[in-house]
Amino acid sequence: MQKGHYIFSGHDTVELARQYATPLYVISEDIIRNNIRNIKSAFEKEHIDYAVNYAGKAFLNTAMCKIIKDEGICVDTVSKGEMYTALKAGIDPQDITLHGSNKSEEELCYALENGIGCIVIDSMYEISVLNELCEKKSRKQNVHIRVTPNIEAHTHEYVQTGRIDSKFGIPIGMALRAAQKVSQTRYLKLTGIHCHIGSQIFAQKPFIIAANNMLELMSNIEALGLDVHELNLGGGFGVNNMTDEELFSVKDYASALKELLEVKCPEIDIPVPKIIVEPGRYIIDNAGITLYTVGTIKEIPYMRKYVSVDGGLFENPRPGMYDAVYRACVANRFEDEPNELVTISGRCCETDTLINDILLPKCYPGDIVAVINTGAYNYSMAGNYNRLPRPAIVLLKGDKSELMVRRETEEDLVRCDEVPSWLK
Repeated sequence: MQKGHYIFSGHDTVELARQYATPLYVISEDIIRNNIRNIKSAFEKEHIDYAVNYAGKAFLNTAMCKIIKDEGICVDTVSKGEMYTALKAGIDPQDITLHGSNKSEEELCYALENGIGCIVIDSMYEISVLNELCEKKSRKQNVHIRVTPNIEAHTHEYVQTGRIDSKFGIPIGMALRAAQKVSQTRYLKLTGIHCHIGSQIFAQKPFIIAANNMLELMSNIEALGLDVHELNLGGGFGVNNMTDEELFSVKDYASALKELLEVKCPEIDIPVPKIIVEPGRYIIDNAGITLYTVGTIKEIPYMRKYVSVDGGLFENPRPGMYDAVYRACVANRFEDEPNELVTISGRCCETDTLINDILLPKCYPGDIVAVINTGAYNYSMAGNYNRLPRPAIVLLKGDKSELMVRRETEEDLVRCDEVPSWLK
């Protein structure tokens, strides 16, 4: 490792850029496993009956599923493609949950045919559809009901999902009716209820309020003579992209949750349920960085200096979608004093600003820029805008590095193209 270079998870990032080319996603298996174990430890310390469902939408591929399986946790999927990936990687179907606000019949049939452990019902309409499909296949299915608990968490409006006015879930005022409807079916078994109040939430209070409301709902469902024993409280644990400081403590959350369960459950006369959490970003975000090579540098006197890199909108759409803010460094001169205010721009034919107004050392073409905490929702949201191939992903473990996803080629871009007969 060369002195003055940015070291990530024990690896020289400049050397990684040289070996694998840029733009490049870099993922640390060691950090992933540590994050998973910290979550498990927090709940085990409180002696809570629990399960961790990794939210696959944050980052999913075959190698990631192998890590999930090896760590003994489950996976939350929202499409046939995510289910297929998990199954192909060898994850037990019973450890897979299917979510989604508009599941297709094809996806539901695929879930039933492959023995997916739990399907989370997202609407009254879905109850009838799923029961009919189960009847055709003579198969019973465990289900949860997703409830919007009317909690307005303090986060970006695009990732608030617990409000009544949401495309996700069944409003809490209709949840009892939904439970009754499920109980009247022949092939669906209601085993639990689910909520998810949003993403990037740093305070524990909204989660505890949501848990309290859901426990009361469980009591009301039990009063109907139904046995629901699982409470899925979703994910959304906030991570800080601007510093390495951990602002959301899963340890404190588990402690507060244990206190609530010990007081609330006897008060409303229900057994303590199994608690399920669905962290995605919290597990993968700080396990990833993205490496770029600087190209054009353009200065507009007295206004702005643009440092253009070889990535952009096609491999990280989040700044444009969510106003996501990142920090970065010049990896090949990591110890140099930041002394210039610049804007890091992408290479797309679009205003694809990656980072607006950041202090960096003076940049030159050929420099390597590392953007920190990009493990979540970068690769998973990447596309081929401007017909640009998606980057490779390299996985680090100890002192080893190997590809977990190869770089796309131009041939990959036309692989699915068809030419209608009249154009041939």
